[in-house]
Amino acid sequence: MQADTTYDAIVVGAGAGGLTAACVAAAEGLKTLLVEKSPLVGGTAAVSGGMVWIPANPKMATAGIEDSVDNARRYLEGAAPPAREPAAREAFLARGPEAIEYLEARTALRLRPVLNYPDYYPALPGATLGGRVLEPVEFDARTLGGDFALLRWPLAEFMLFGGMMIARPDLPHFRAALSSPRSAARVLRLAAEYAWQRLAAPRGTRLVLGNALVAHLLKSALELKVSLRLGTGVTRLVMRDGAVSGVEINSGGERRTILARAGVVLATGGFSHDSKLRAELLPAQVSPRSPVCAESTGDGLRLGLAAGGRIGERNSQNAFWAPVSRFRRADGSEGVFPHTVADRGKPGIIAVTKAGARFTSEAVSYHAFVLAMFRANLDSATNPAFLLCDRRSLWQYGLGAVRPFALSLSKHIASGYLTRAATIDGLAALLEIDPPGLERTVATYNEDARLGVDTKFGLGGDVYQRFLGDARNLPNPCMRPIDAPPFYAIRIVPSDLGTVAGLLTDGAARVLGTNGQPVPNLYACGNDMNSIMDGAYPGPGITLGPALVFGYIAGRSLANNPTNPEKTYAP
Repeated sequence: MQADTTYDAIVVGAGAGGLTAACVAAAEGLKTLLVEKSPLVGGTAAVSGGMVWIPANPKMATAGIEDSVDNARRYLEGAAPPAREPAAREAFLARGPEAIEYLEARTALRLRPVLNYPDYYPALPGATLGGRVLEPVEFDARTLGGDFALLRWPLAEFMLFGGMMIARPDLPHFRAALSSPRSAARVLRLAAEYAWQRLAAPRGTRLVLGNALVAHLLKSALELKVSLRLGTGVTRLVMRDGAVSGVEINSGGERRTILARAGVVLATGGFSHDSKLRAELLPAQVSPRSPVCAESTGDGLRLGLAAGGRIGERNSQNAFWAPVSRFRRADGSEGVFPHTVADRGKPGIIAVTKAGARFTSEAVSYHAFVLAMFRANLDSATNPAFLLCDRRSLWQYGLGAVRPFALSLSKHIASGYLTRAATIDGLAALLEIDPPGLERTVATYNEDARLGVDTKFGLGGDVYQRFLGDARNLPNPCMRPIDAPPFYAIRIVPSDLGTVAGLLTDGAARVLGTNGQPVPNLYACGNDMNSIMDGAYPGPGITLGPALVFGYIAGRSLANNPTNPEKTYAP
C-alpha cells in the first residue's frame, strides 16, 4: 500500500478529548498527527464552561476533601442507569485520578478544584458538595504567540466588550460592582487589563473556562511536536487484514493516505449537527438547533461503523439536554443560547408553559430541566416554554442573550426575542399564554417567595439549587417576588449540549465490534465514544471529565500497542 507519510498515532478531531489523546501519545514518544476538519482547534470544549468531573482526584485530598472510587461508584448507582459497558465506567473511576496527575506532570494543563460546586443530586449516597469538579486555571494567550489564532473563540454572548472573558469567580463581583467598592475595584482592574490586551490582540488574552482548557492542551500539543493538520477532513479509515492502519484525508479537494503504526483515535465530537442521526436517535420534540460546535456532524461515528464498530443503542437518553433560546446577532447570524447556569434558578425567574403553569424547579440541572420539559410535552414549535421575570431580575441577572445591566433592550424587543409588558396579564396576552393561569402561578410563587419556601416544586430546596441561585438573596437564594414592572419573557425549547450515543468501547478506549471484540488499532474518546453515564447527567463536567480520561487512556493504549514495537519519535 502506497502512503504519503506514516505516523505512529493519528487522532481525528481537535476537541478536548482529541487534544488529550494526541498530547499523551506524543508524551509517550509516538510520532503523532492530529487531524481536524475545522481551521480552528477546540470544538465544543472551547466554548464550554470547561468543568471537568473527576471523582477522588488528587486535588480533593490536597484541599482536605475526602472521596474515594467506592464513594463515586455508590453515587453513580443512584444518579445514573446501570452501565451497559461496565468496564468503561470502571476504567473512568479507577484511572481518573491517574489521568489528572499524568496530564499535570507531562503537559501544560493546570486544573484547580471548585470546592463549592456540588454534584447535581446532593441528597444521594456518595454525593459530594464540591471538589470533584475541576476547572482550568486562567491561561495567558500571549504565550501561544501567533498560534493564538488557531484557537476557537468563545460564544460572543459569554464575553463582554467584544472579547473579554469572565471567569466564574468574577461573576459575583460584576453583579455587585455598583454596591461594593471591593467588587467595583476588581471589575475596573479587569476592564483596564482587557483594554491593554486589546492593543496587541483581536480579543482578550486572559483566557478562562473551556477556552483556557483547550489553550493549555494546544500549547502542550505544540510543545510536544504533535503535527497539526487543520482544515482537513477524514474520508475513510484505511483497513488492512481487518485492522485499522491509517486514514484517507481530504484537504482542499486533494486526497491522501496516511498510515498509522499504532492506531487511530476518533474524537470528532459526536453528531449534534447531523440531521439524519438526530432523526434516528433523538426525540422529535428536540430543537434541530444546537449550541454545539457546528463541525460535530457524526464523522467519527460513521468512520467507526464502517470499520466494524457499533453504536450504543440502549442509553436512557441519547444526548445531554439543555434548554435553549434562539436569536439573531447584529451580523445577521443565528445565535443559540444554552440556559445552563446563568439565569435559570436565579431569584425572580420562573419557567412556565402556555397554560401559565410552572412544570419543575427552575434550579434543577439543565439536563433534568429538559427531562421535565419532555414530561410536560413541551417542544420547539407548538408548545414552547417561557422564562419570565420582572425588571429587577432582568437587570441583575439578564435573561438568555440579554446581558445583565443592559442599558438598552430595544434590539431584543424589536427582534421578538424579548417580550415586555406593563402587567402580567398583558405579558400573557402577547405570548398567547393563558392569562388567569399565569396570574395564579405568579401569585402563588410570590407568596412562597416571601416565605422562602416553594410549595410547588421545592425550588432552592437542596445545596445544588441554592448554589445556582444568588447567596445574597435571603431567605431563599432562588426565590424573590416577581413584582417590579415591567415584566419580561423569552421562549425556550429543548436542545442538546452534546450527544450520548456513540461507539461502544472497552476500558482501554478500544472500539468494540459487532462481535463484542475490539476493532484492532481503533480507539474513541469524547462524544464519539458512547457515554459511560448511559444518558444521565450526575454532575458538572461529566462530558469533559471522561473526554480527558479516555483521551489519556487512548494515548497510553496507543503507546502500548504491540503492533508498533518501535517508537519512531521521542520528544
